[in-house]
Order: sequence, then C-alpha cells, then structure tokens
Amino acid sequence: MKKPTLREVFTIPNLLSYFRLLLIPLFVWLYLRAQSTRDFALAAVVIGVSGFTDLFDGRLARRLNQITELGILLDPVADKLTEGAVIFCLATRYRWVVALVVVYLLKEGFMTVAGLVMLRRGKKLDGAKWFGKVCTFVFYLVVFTLILWVEIPLGLANALIALCTGMMLFTFVMYARVYFYMGHEKDY
Repeated sequence: MKKPTLREVFTIPNLLSYFRLLLIPLFVWLYLRAQSTRDFALAAVVIGVSGFTDLFDGRLARRLNQITELGILLDPVADKLTEGAVIFCLATRYRWVVALVVVYLLKEGFMTVAGLVMLRRGKKLDGAKWFGKVCTFVFYLVVFTLILWVEIPLGLANALIALCTGMMLFTFVMYARVYFYMGHEKDY
C-alpha cells in the first residue's frame, strides 16, 4: 500500500470511519456505567449512530468517487473494533456471551490470517458476502435487543445469544469455504 496523501486521508467516508472509532470508547464508557433504562438507551444510540454512519460510508465513497486504499482498510477495522467492544461489554451482563466472544475471535482471526495469505498470493476477497451481511444484521438486532431491553428474561437473552453465535459460526464456515476455493483458484 502506497503512502496515502492528505487528500486521501481526509475523505468524507474516512472521516466517518474515524468518527466510528471515536464512538467506541464512548459506548464502552456509557454501557459499563449504565444503571438505568435511560443509560442503556444512550449507549444504544451511540451504537445506532455508529451503525448508521457505517451504512453510508461505503455508499458515499462510491458516489463521491472517494474510494481509497486507506478507506478499504479503515472501514472493516472500525467495524470489527466496534463489534468486539459491544461483545465484550455484553459479556459483563450475560454469561453466555463468552461463547459468542470465542466464535467471534476465531472467525475474525481466521479472516485476518486467510486475508493476508490470499493478499500475499495476489488475491483478495471481493467485498462482503451475503452471509456476512446477514450475520451483521442478526448481530445488531440481537445487540440492540440486549442493550435496550434491560429486563429481558434470561432464557430469551440466552436464546438470542445462541442465535447470534450460531449465525456467526455459520458465517465463519462459509468464509472458510470461500477462502478455500480462492486458495485453489476455483469459482466460489
């Protein structure tokens, strides 16, 4: 990757990614100190704003012709750090989130290593796949439910966590399959 110019560093989509990175410690602080429904709602608003900006940074990059190598790297880093922070915060309230943490770390670790291996071979993943997008949707649906519904019955919370963990595991397997075929130069 060549050194980005100042103009490439400060594109509108990249500024949105920087903003999302700044929202992470704010969310963690709000969530970990939350004691009332209002406090948890504030934490959810921060994650909502982060998700909203994530939704538009890629579209803006394409529409404004501001796609940069830095942005291609920065956007998923902001996504994964946000997801990781949310999962670890939820683990302070819900014991079964530990399973989600393990699957998340395995999936993201695999994706990082496999992506680097493919990059060294001159190949790269052509954007997020449908199952990755569905997984992200399920993740945020479960996260918002667990953050906003402060008095959620534990059985329902555990079922939602299991759903999210299962979806993440499915996505992990599907991406492993994609990378396997990429490594063997087959169509996937």
